[in-house]
Amino acid sequence: MVPSQDYGIYFAMFNFSMLFSILLDLGLTNYNNKNIAQNNHILSKYFSGLLTFKFLLSIIYFVITFVVGYVVGYDSDRFVLLLFLSLNQFLISLILFMRSNISGLHLYGIDSLLSVLDKVLMIIFCSILLWGNLITEPFSILHFVYAQTIAYIITTLAVFSIIIFKTKVFSFELNFPFLLVTLKQTLPYAFLVLTMTFYYRLDAIMLDLMLPDGEHQAAIYAQAYRLLDASSQIGVLFAGLLLPMFALMIAKKEKLDDLVKLSFSLLFIPASTLAIFCFFYGDNIIELLYDNYSPSSSNVLKILMFCFVAIAGTYIYGTLLTSNGSLKQLNSIAIIGLVLNLLLNLVLIPKYKAEGSAIASLITQFIVLVVQLFICNKIFNFSINYKYIFKVVIFFMLISVLILELKNYSVSITVSFLSVIITSAGSIFLLKIISLKDLLQLIKNR
Repeated sequence: MVPSQDYGIYFAMFNFSMLFSILLDLGLTNYNNKNIAQNNHILSKYFSGLLTFKFLLSIIYFVITFVVGYVVGYDSDRFVLLLFLSLNQFLISLILFMRSNISGLHLYGIDSLLSVLDKVLMIIFCSILLWGNLITEPFSILHFVYAQTIAYIITTLAVFSIIIFKTKVFSFELNFPFLLVTLKQTLPYAFLVLTMTFYYRLDAIMLDLMLPDGEHQAAIYAQAYRLLDASSQIGVLFAGLLLPMFALMIAKKEKLDDLVKLSFSLLFIPASTLAIFCFFYGDNIIELLYDNYSPSSSNVLKILMFCFVAIAGTYIYGTLLTSNGSLKQLNSIAIIGLVLNLLLNLVLIPKYKAEGSAIASLITQFIVLVVQLFICNKIFNFSINYKYIFKVVIFFMLISVLILELKNYSVSITVSFLSVIITSAGSIFLLKIISLKDLLQLIKNR
């Protein structure tokens, strides 16, 4: 509904607001999730102090974000946008931290509902603004941002109410000796998130700043990236469930092979199927979504959706390493990813623009995944299941042939997509890539 250039500016500013968002958390959420899962009784004892500390961290985040924004040279209009986007980042961090207490208590059903509450509210508010005839002026990108802000505020209050119901006590207080001990343990998490955020989010910012038509190129990138971002939310939610599960199983010294295999089947295989579909139908998808678009958008989409394949893998194996406390290895991988992504963008953006940035992301994500796989196998000594690998190869051959035939016969994108979903679901169970028994057990244990 908004001009592509406006969305390009929003996308660049959104990514900028995320660069220093780790200052809102410093690794407290992942640390808290892992420790609450293993020691439920500490929730009431430490929740108040940690939440108070997060409010203090938010002041540091806002100061650094706006100072750097001023140095970069953003104008007043962009600063207004940055103000609300930064507020949203604070609310998101607050929600994730409080939800980490709920998932740490293994209340996965409640956590799953809370994880989508802000999105549902935002969709409702935007729908009212778009079609409710409440505003006279045209729908703008700021209306979208305001809808997000209100949705985050309501979700924050809902999550906080549930936590108070569970803890029965809350007061604003700071236990500095405890915080110093906690920070000493969480700083490796914080450094990991900082480096990963930079190599995930630098692309649009570099496009915006490096090129004469930076806003246009950021818009092209954003038109494709928003589909990658939306798809990745599945992985985010899945990782949020896996973290306390892995942490508890590692603490009990239980065998991880079956859960890792099932997670791989539920996340990596659908991601790969979606990437293959987008490769053949990228032009149709972009044409379906936008009235005004560049042909480059579909090329960027085809590349970025294969990034989703690698990202899906990192949500599994990265989460496993996080649960194991392998922060030294994860930080080393993240530094490699950041440096590699930065260098590739510097080389590829001037020549290939938005497509070059997408290629840089693709190379970086797959190298990160391969290194994580290597380290996980070294630590946990997973056995290679050749029978399973053979089944997966057969599955992808079937799906690729199906999509190619649908494309050759010019079947509509809707019918093609439904056909791929139905065939994929049936093939996964027929080939016994996913055991129905294991899936039901996962749902039961959630």
